[in-house]
Amino acid sequence: MTNKEKREFAETRFRIGVDVGGTFTDVIAVDGEGTVTFVKAASTPEDQSVGVMNALSLLAERLGLELEELLSRTERIMHGMTVATNALLERKGARVGLLTTEGHRDVLEMREGLKPERYDLRLPRPEPLVPRHQRLGVRERIRADGSIEVPLDEVSLARAVRALVKAKVRSVAVCYLHAWRDDVHERRTREMLADALPGVYVSLSSQVLPQIKEYQRVSTTVVYAYVGPMIRGYLEGLEQGLAEAGYRGPLLVMLSHGGVAPVEEAVRIAAATVLSGPAGGVAGARRVATMQEAPNLIPFDMGGTSTDISLIADGEATLSGERPIANERIALPSLDIITLGAGGGSIARVEEGGLLKVGPQSAGAVPGPACYGQGGEAATVTDASVALGYLDPDNFLGGGARLDRGAAERVMARLGAALGIDPLQAAEGVHRVVNTQMAEGIRLATVRRGVDPRRFGLLGFGGAAGLHATALARTLGLERVLLPRIASVLSAWGMLATELRSEAVHSHVGETDRLDAGTVRRLFRELEGRGRERMAEWFDGEIASRLSAEMRYGEQIFEIDVPFAESDLDAPDLLARLKSAFERRHEQLYTYSLEDQEPVLVNARVATVGLMPAPPAEPSAAGRPAAAPRSTRRIFLEGWRPAPVYAFADLAAGQVLEGPAIVESDTTTVLLRAGDRATTTAQRWLDIAVGA
Repeated sequence: MTNKEKREFAETRFRIGVDVGGTFTDVIAVDGEGTVTFVKAASTPEDQSVGVMNALSLLAERLGLELEELLSRTERIMHGMTVATNALLERKGARVGLLTTEGHRDVLEMREGLKPERYDLRLPRPEPLVPRHQRLGVRERIRADGSIEVPLDEVSLARAVRALVKAKVRSVAVCYLHAWRDDVHERRTREMLADALPGVYVSLSSQVLPQIKEYQRVSTTVVYAYVGPMIRGYLEGLEQGLAEAGYRGPLLVMLSHGGVAPVEEAVRIAAATVLSGPAGGVAGARRVATMQEAPNLIPFDMGGTSTDISLIADGEATLSGERPIANERIALPSLDIITLGAGGGSIARVEEGGLLKVGPQSAGAVPGPACYGQGGEAATVTDASVALGYLDPDNFLGGGARLDRGAAERVMARLGAALGIDPLQAAEGVHRVVNTQMAEGIRLATVRRGVDPRRFGLLGFGGAAGLHATALARTLGLERVLLPRIASVLSAWGMLATELRSEAVHSHVGETDRLDAGTVRRLFRELEGRGRERMAEWFDGEIASRLSAEMRYGEQIFEIDVPFAESDLDAPDLLARLKSAFERRHEQLYTYSLEDQEPVLVNARVATVGLMPAPPAEPSAAGRPAAAPRSTRRIFLEGWRPAPVYAFADLAAGQVLEGPAIVESDTTTVLLRAGDRATTTAQRWLDIAVGA
């Protein structure tokens, strides 16, 4: 490096993305020229911040810097995490108390009178996050029109608060009937809780979700209270650790709707972090759709523990407020992501009747697959990949770790013996089973929603996706697969291209021909004003508002989100425009609309965004010579055969690779099967035409 280059590097500023997964913590840095540097470190489930700091230290080492110097030259850190997700899945959240209107304390347990699988008579009922003795009724009642029928009985409230003190709750959810109309009783309750339980996390339904539908509101408020203390403790601890290590910039947290927010906002709306990590992958997929001029993509994120599947249609992702997470309803706008218990660490086993099952149980980071050599004894998808020759035991994590091929072969031999087949057939069977499960997840995201997947390309990312993507594409009849060179850290990379985002919603129910346009206009303007005021506290750049109305036909029990232009608010025919926008959106989703019926406006929604420039694209690899294979390796594809092995970093732009072949980087491996033809893009990503 010349003296000039050394000076330029010394002045380089970085943006860093951090994605904590079940097995690995990914960290990626992008400099002012678009150069990408990334590392992976083992996740530390007992305290995720330990894995984050370990990964940042590895990143600094990769860049030839001390950690303090790297952090002092970092403009901002975007962080996706699984703290809230793990708390829900493992039922390890805070001890919560619920205060609700007298006579309504069982709404949380009754749900909507429905089971997840309503025809399964043996299905046990889900246990509520708050046991019944910690759900307490308070004498008060507000009508649906906002008038007070029964004033708040403070004697009743004080009695309930004393019971919560005795129960030693760490968090309290407050959800009174129709508090979305008037929050006066909930605000007074918070004052009394602050006096009796100082420092306890309090979640008010009128702030969390000021809209109709009682079960959704109480469930969402309880989830806030359940995960809030853990989110607060984790983020404030990480923020302090980064500051002590030399970081002076903002820590921005990825939220389930695909935007980011400062720590204080993420703590306030804790339940919005439940899909924090997967949301980064969807953000990355949106950027890929633009960069590669591929507006219709199926993002397929296969990591060590799970697989996340979503849909990018016409360059945009879909938001939903109806998807349950860990059997809990969180009625917040979230990216529509389907999560499967299928990853590289998924455990293969033989069940009664001789059936081979893979997942959802995972070997995780500790002990991990048998080939990790950390004491794992279960056969996993990664062990099958090693036994089949797809993974190089000497080049795992860029040579930073070595895989035990003998251990992988032993667990496959044991699995094969249980199935009555040889070990290689067992390994192939593991791949077929997990591929079938993931293909079904993709069908769930497409075919079952009326979308033909064959007009979409498959975007494979996550550390394990490259070995399975073209097999999945064949199963589904897809012709194109995109695999980025940074596939293993695409979620962290995607976070760097996101925007600050705040959501505000309020119910205002009525048919479009009976509503007052002025009232509707004022409601949207009030939500927009509050959103811009909050955003201005965090951000001094350009702010934009995105408006939408949640609407339905009168007899429907679900709403659809209908975006519309801000200029429509000032139009004299505002309600007619909303009706037309709803009909167009309904036709897009369900192929029909009912023009003779007046749709119902249910909720007004405003997203306020702070527009941050995306990092520059990676420098083009055009002009470099085509790379020759680094080696040849025997792989098992319907029999042993030799396959050339290429390094991702060596590939030239426009280079063509014919399968069967292997393409490797430090953190991911791509398998091209016979008939596959891959062409490298300017950034050395693989654009694969899938063989028949």
